[in-house]
Amino acid sequence: QVQLVESGGGLAQPGGSLKLSCAASGFAFSEYPMKWYRQVPGKEREAVAHITPDAYATAYADSVKGRFTVSRDNVKNIVYLQMDNLKPDDTAMYYCNAHYLHLDYWGQGTQVTVSS
Repeated sequence: QVQLVESGGGLAQPGGSLKLSCAASGFAFSEYPMKWYRQVPGKEREAVAHITPDAYATAYADSVKGRFTVSRDNVKNIVYLQMDNLKPDDTAMYYCNAHYLHLDYWGQGTQVTVSS
């Protein structure tokens, strides 16, 4: 079965950095695009970053462009989200997403809190 497990969240100061990881299993990871989303209580889940299967192309929400970098390791089946110059507005639960066989799969999420 498809499994996504996020890690790497935590508390960071404004201007700091965190690197999230999402370990994937149960599907042909290297053949599918991957996405990162985030959500704060009471708001809709927001797409943050997208990466193509071969990592040739990436895309970002305007709010994180220039600060976040998505990457992937198709040998280890892991997708990463490097987050730099963090802002308090980046505080959220972060989820990775795989769209596989017409279904969306999500991990359990990892909490990122940006505060001084």
